[in-house]
Parts: sequence; structure tokens; C-alpha cells
Amino acid sequence: MTREHKTVFVAFSSQKGGVGKSVFTALAASTLHYRLGYNVAVYDCDFPQHSIMKMRSRDLASVMENEALKRIAYKQFTTINKKAYPIMQHKAEGVLESAYDFMESSAVPIDVIFFDLPGTVNTPGILQTLAGMNHIFTPITADRVVMESTLVFTQLMQDVVMKKGDTSLKSINLFWNQVDGRERSPLYDVYDKLIEELGLTLMSCKITSSMRFRKESEGDAKAVFRSTLLPPDEKLMKGCRLDQFMNLFLRTIQL
Repeated sequence: MTREHKTVFVAFSSQKGGVGKSVFTALAASTLHYRLGYNVAVYDCDFPQHSIMKMRSRDLASVMENEALKRIAYKQFTTINKKAYPIMQHKAEGVLESAYDFMESSAVPIDVIFFDLPGTVNTPGILQTLAGMNHIFTPITADRVVMESTLVFTQLMQDVVMKKGDTSLKSINLFWNQVDGRERSPLYDVYDKLIEELGLTLMSCKITSSMRFRKESEGDAKAVFRSTLLPPDEKLMKGCRLDQFMNLFLRTIQL
């Protein structure tokens, strides 16, 4: 691989579990790799869950068992003429060195490497790994516990890690997830103002709450949303505003 090719390191990171970081890692990676033509790789460092590794195993099984998905997958892989993106299991500690080795040995230039990281600062190597990212995206929900832990940690990363200069970090981006489109909660306005006062970056799109985030390809499904082998269905993306999010995401990482 040529040294001139710039690989972007991205983490969906949160100090609170259950807000969607592994799901967004898979959605973004699959959109970029299968639909938009970029080459991506994923490091699953989220011990002990390793959600993305498990997702790949389930995806392979569901494609093999579902004739409609099998046809979609066959058509996709013959059209794009490349394999599924690799998912590698690794500890947070030392994962940057592993990623650089992988980039050097890759037969194709890698555009983006996604890192699914543990949700605790106590994990060995986590702060150094986060400081080695180019961009961090943090899903947030209008929940006091989620917001307190997220805002404290994001401010620490921005004020200590980014301003010290010994980092690759260019941006930390908060975004609303699991928003009930029918409900207008005053909490969002309160938190929007607080995020602005703290000098943090909030993305302008809100991802609406949806059951599809929690379910994968069902036995008789003719379209998929969350998969490591296929991109999310475009209609389903529009339904929860994931299409808007991906446009902003691409603009932010400047691919």
C-alpha cells in the first residue's frame, strides 16, 4: 500500500452501554463498503461482548438460510467485485499498532478503519487508542445518566487530549439517537443548550427511535437494515434519518 494513501480512523464511542455504538459501527461500515465503494475494515475491541464479531456470524447464517437475501448478497458481491470487509478481534491496548500493520499488508488501500471500543475508561490502553482516532462519533440519548457520563468524558477528551496536541483527533461529534419522532421533549432543548455552552459539537440530525435497530435479518426478510454483509436498505435508512446522518458523517471525515 502506498504511503500517500490516507486511512481515516473512526470510533463510535460512548461511556454508556446500550446507546448504539456497535450498531452504528456496522451501519456506517456497511454503507461505505458495499454501497459507496470505499474499502473499510473493523476492529472489534469491545471485550467481552464482541458484538460485531457475533453479528457477522449471525449475518452469514441468515444469508445462507434466506433465499431472498442469498440472491441479494450474490448480486451485490458479483457487482462490487470485492469481499466482505474484515472484522478483527483485538484488545483496545495495542490495537493502533495492529491497524498500522494491517494497512501496510493490505492488498487494497484501506479508506476507513472503524474501531468498536469498550465503554469504560478503566480499560487498559483505551485513552491512548481514543487519542489515536481521527474522528469520534458519540450517540447520546435524552437520559440523565447517559448525558452526565457522556458530557464529562467528551469534555475531558476535548479539553485535555485534543488541546494537549499529542493526538490525531480532529473532531468529536455527539449525535442524538433513539429520538421519538412523535414526542417533543423539552429535555432536548435543555441538553442542546448545555452542549453548546460546553463548546462541544452536536450533529444537526436526530436519529429516530426504531425497532429495526434492535432486529436483524429475520427468516423471511426481503430487505435488511443492520448487517455486516449488506448495506442498510435505503427506504429503511430514510425512515429513521440514517441517510441524513451518513451525509454529515462523510462531510465530517472528509473522505
